[in-house]
Amino acid sequence: MFKRYELHNHTDESDAPISCGELIRRMVAEGVDCFAITDHNTISGHGIIRNQLERDGLKLTCAYGMEYTTYFGHIVCPVLETYVPWDSIDRHRPERLFEACKRAGGITGIAHPFAYGEPFAMGCRFEMNIRDFTHVDFIEVINNSESLHTVNGPAIRWWEELVLGGIHVSACAGMDLHRVTDRMDGRFATYAEGREGGDAVAELRAALSVQRTWVSKGMLLTWHRDGESICFALYDAKKPGFIPSDTYTLTLKSREGVRALDVTAGSLSIPLSELADVEIPKLYGGEVALENLICVSPVIRKGFL
Repeated sequence: MFKRYELHNHTDESDAPISCGELIRRMVAEGVDCFAITDHNTISGHGIIRNQLERDGLKLTCAYGMEYTTYFGHIVCPVLETYVPWDSIDRHRPERLFEACKRAGGITGIAHPFAYGEPFAMGCRFEMNIRDFTHVDFIEVINNSESLHTVNGPAIRWWEELVLGGIHVSACAGMDLHRVTDRMDGRFATYAEGREGGDAVAELRAALSVQRTWVSKGMLLTWHRDGESICFALYDAKKPGFIPSDTYTLTLKSREGVRALDVTAGSLSIPLSELADVEIPKLYGGEVALENLICVSPVIRKGFL
């Protein structure tokens, strides 16, 4: 089965006019499998969320984290249960903070790397100089509160450049939820494979370790190896508000370029011999255009199949 993750959410413990209880109710109403609390530079909401989930007997899983909000960019950690100080952060050696968070059991990601802030705010754009991505689990390629073309498009392209350049880092999405009225239908979420009753946080950690996450509005483009072929298939994740398309287009991006294939029938097989060493699959509803993007799928690396 696939589980839906909402990995970037705020409450009135930092800068959002939404209480911890309201955040929980929103996630229950949306049918989310696992959500994170990622308030700015504080973990003060962890106990509030944990106590309310236990009090109400809810099976909803919370990932307890934080968002580092610095003058040089934001680092979102959907899992970080211990506060890790960041007063010595160095924009030219940010690896030290990422590594410290990982030692504390955290999951680390780069949030909205090309954002300006609303209306304009220092520090939203990621300007840290990372040379070693070893401790970076993901890049938030879609931030649903930001512009598709001016913020998310560049984030997707940056992630693709890193992947095609040999960097192993996952793609994720975030609502960056601040208001109870923020609409979640028609927006992107993060998906990972799991099992009924399984530990959703552990399953997310496992998925990120092998770069096997989906960023999707609701239709997932899945793939698996079958002998000497890669078999693609469409899977409806039943995300509330998702409107299916009449036609679907699969694209495969490699260092040699991009090719598009019709996958409206719901499945397609491609011989391994026709694939480059690294391919990035994406799904579009209709023609290939950023506004028609539905899903960014896990990267295909022939050397790891």
